[in-house]
Amino acid sequence: MSPDPFSLGPPAYPLGAPLVRREGREKVTGTARYAAEHTPPDCAYAWPVAATVARGRVTAVDATGALALPGVCAVLTHENAPRLAATGDPALALLQDDRVPHRGWYVALAVADSLEAARAAAAAVRVSYAAEDADVLLTAGHPGLYAPETVNGGYPGTRERGDFDAAFAAAPVTLDATYTVPPLHNHPMEPHAATAHWTGGRLTVHDSSQGSSKVCEDLAALFSLDPGDITVVSEHVGGGFGSKGTPRPHVVLAAMATRHTGRPVKLSLPRREMPAAVGHRAPTVQRVRLGAGDDGVLTALAHEIATHTSTVNEFVEQAAVPARMMYTSPNSRTAHRVVPLDVPTPSWMRAPGEAPGMFALESAVDELAVLLDIDPVELRMRNEPDTEPDSDRAFSSRHLIGCLREGAERFGWRPRDPRPGVRREGDLLLGTGVAAATYPVYVAPSSAEAQATADGFRIRVNATDIGTGARTVLAQIAAAALTVPEDRVRVEIGSSDLPPAMLAGGSMGTASWGWAVHKACMALRARLRDHDGPLPADGLTAAADTRQEAAEGSPYARHAFGATFAEVQADTVSGEVRVRRMLGVYAAGRILNSRTARSQFIGGMTMGLGMALMEGSRLDPAFGDFAERDLAAYHVPACADVPRIEAHWLDEEDPHLNPMGSKGIGEIGIVGTAAAVANALWHATGIRVRDLPLTVDKILPRLRAAREGAG
Repeated sequence: MSPDPFSLGPPAYPLGAPLVRREGREKVTGTARYAAEHTPPDCAYAWPVAATVARGRVTAVDATGALALPGVCAVLTHENAPRLAATGDPALALLQDDRVPHRGWYVALAVADSLEAARAAAAAVRVSYAAEDADVLLTAGHPGLYAPETVNGGYPGTRERGDFDAAFAAAPVTLDATYTVPPLHNHPMEPHAATAHWTGGRLTVHDSSQGSSKVCEDLAALFSLDPGDITVVSEHVGGGFGSKGTPRPHVVLAAMATRHTGRPVKLSLPRREMPAAVGHRAPTVQRVRLGAGDDGVLTALAHEIATHTSTVNEFVEQAAVPARMMYTSPNSRTAHRVVPLDVPTPSWMRAPGEAPGMFALESAVDELAVLLDIDPVELRMRNEPDTEPDSDRAFSSRHLIGCLREGAERFGWRPRDPRPGVRREGDLLLGTGVAAATYPVYVAPSSAEAQATADGFRIRVNATDIGTGARTVLAQIAAAALTVPEDRVRVEIGSSDLPPAMLAGGSMGTASWGWAVHKACMALRARLRDHDGPLPADGLTAAADTRQEAAEGSPYARHAFGATFAEVQADTVSGEVRVRRMLGVYAAGRILNSRTARSQFIGGMTMGLGMALMEGSRLDPAFGDFAERDLAAYHVPACADVPRIEAHWLDEEDPHLNPMGSKGIGEIGIVGTAAAVANALWHATGIRVRDLPLTVDKILPRLRAAREGAG
């Protein structure tokens, strides 16, 4: 069923206004307190000890030297650490046995009176191992590859429609290309940190998390506690990009240490250890085959990927899933294969599946446009499906063509000479590229309370603001539902003591929380209509949850869409590639706050720029760890790397979403951006680089070869 929407016409306090973030002043003045900035009396500090072998077992731990250092309280190992119950995440079974599934797995924890003493104690712990042969390298032909039943998001691992092999063989024009994306790391500005302490049998944890309800549930299961005896607070979170979406080792280790020592304990992961401890985007090797008629209409499409997971837990990046719904494809094959390696468990990173998958698909579509001598914008328009190809369901709304047209107009796409390598400024070659973007619409059950008091309204919901502006947007949703000024609404979020709600992830936070807030506010309005006289001293309260609405699902295929345009320059002397400008246009339902929305779109595009030009990591086959483990080696865009970026959107009305009419916008900005940059590089130079990132070592030799060939 369609949700009960806001009334038609401009409400008294309309959604979409560019309100400033409510917590903005606190953040820029340093008064917003993050997880590591809570210091209870007598607080101790913890520092983990990471395994230095890629696979094997711990044979001995000598903590004598560490315990002899001044201020050291304890050293936890698998021999003396508190016992944990099993949960659905084996990566949280820390210090429970002697096995080492990958390099960087935690094998001990030092606790001391100061951070410096804890770090020194961790360095003094001596661990002996029985090392075993390790396998950490993904290859397309790895003998351990298998076809998983499902991939991240619950999608089937393999889908086939029609007869791809026959259609591809019969197609007048075909493309067969392989694209690779290396391991990528989330690296939020705030490292993963937790401060834990017991008070009167109650555990309180300040955690850097994208969802404190989930952390509370898992800690309760691990330590065999009632969830009501645990409070997890994530009031301010300095980014996550998915890496804080589920509990990570730091919060479990902090809780173990405070139980063991009887003191509050603070633990902040060293950034160099984050790649091995908090998940990463798994590498992918993606083969894309396209078959089309001379008119450019696709008759065959195959997207087959190989990726890795760990021996601890299965996680399969769903990179082939977007190809199931993006374009007309009567004969289609989309398949995933995965191999368990001796590596850290991969996990969510902004737009898992869509970000790497659309790099490959949109690069392939651009290559097909070159083969057909059709403008790449026009080719995408010719392959617009009437219904979702994978399910044959009608789209609730789909305005990709509108995004492409609007973007081309704003960017100045036409006139464009399609020939590569013809625009030059001195030593610089210039080119432009385009790619489409998409992201699915998700919603999850959430609950909220709305209260009317003498001095205004209070909204309580365990949402998490990871820097997106959730507090502000939820206040706008509540104000619109209650038809009151926004400044009369107070919003409480970020604590597991609040009504439970979906974590901040999957671009579904605002839809999930906002629906519950809207429902609670409408129930409160009904109570206020029926109430006579002054409000009671404790006000009037209404509670609501969206379990029924979320369970009903939708008969429609629901996705956001977008188009990204980029102009790049390639230096023929140095091989350096820089982006000159980027522009994105998106169709994402009703935009609830134009200021925070533009920030999300531009942030995603900037992250996509990094994915295209500089981000990448390698697993060392000898030592089994990531070579690029900190921001000195793992490069992300700095201010000088980021050109003029514009984000625009269409006014899209979709009655089949939620009461706000909104789609998620936190991730779609990164989707397609890397392909747009890579396609622009081809247009500038005639060089097709199918392996990210687009670094000098891949480009300069080919530029020199082309120059020598021309000479």
